[in-house]
Amino acid sequence: MSRIIRYLIVFIVLGASAGSVAAQDKPASPAQQAASGAALIPVRLQLVLSRSQGDKKVSSMPYTLQLTVDERDITNLRMGTDVPVATGTGGFNYRAVGTNIDCRVSRGLGEGQYRAHITITDSAVRFPDKQESTPAPAGSSAPAFRTFTANFIIVLRDGQTAQYTSASDTASGEVLKVDATLTVLK
Repeated sequence: MSRIIRYLIVFIVLGASAGSVAAQDKPASPAQQAASGAALIPVRLQLVLSRSQGDKKVSSMPYTLQLTVDERDITNLRMGTDVPVATGTGGFNYRAVGTNIDCRVSRGLGEGQYRAHITITDSAVRFPDKQESTPAPAGSSAPAFRTFTANFIIVLRDGQTAQYTSASDTASGEVLKVDATLTVLK
């Protein structure tokens, strides 16, 4: 083979390789990655547990988790405290109160949709109060423990916020709302 033909073949092979490398330099958008099914898609999921008493907001507790779409492992968040509870013998037992969140995010049925599989358990101590509709027995100062548990799937798009639920506490009349916002990280 002549020298010119060999140089021509090398030039063509190198030019084709450089073209494919240049095409790979531009990263695919999260939507393109989701469609291809091959790339990892990082997302941020913000959950806000808010309580209100009538028109007055009592609390708003935000929790933010970073997840990877279609990751098999469940992401866990545990935030709480062990509270001493007096026993009848002068000692104490401890009870955990706080918020536990377990979640996983997978691709939804439509393009750009994500299914957030979420379990929330929120517990708190309530001390007897004259305003409660179900007060403790007369002369009792024993605390009461309230618990909210929800296990749900919510479908969200990038940047979308949706309210999952609104529930009333039968003892206090407070309304608990759970809002979820999903953001695809670029």
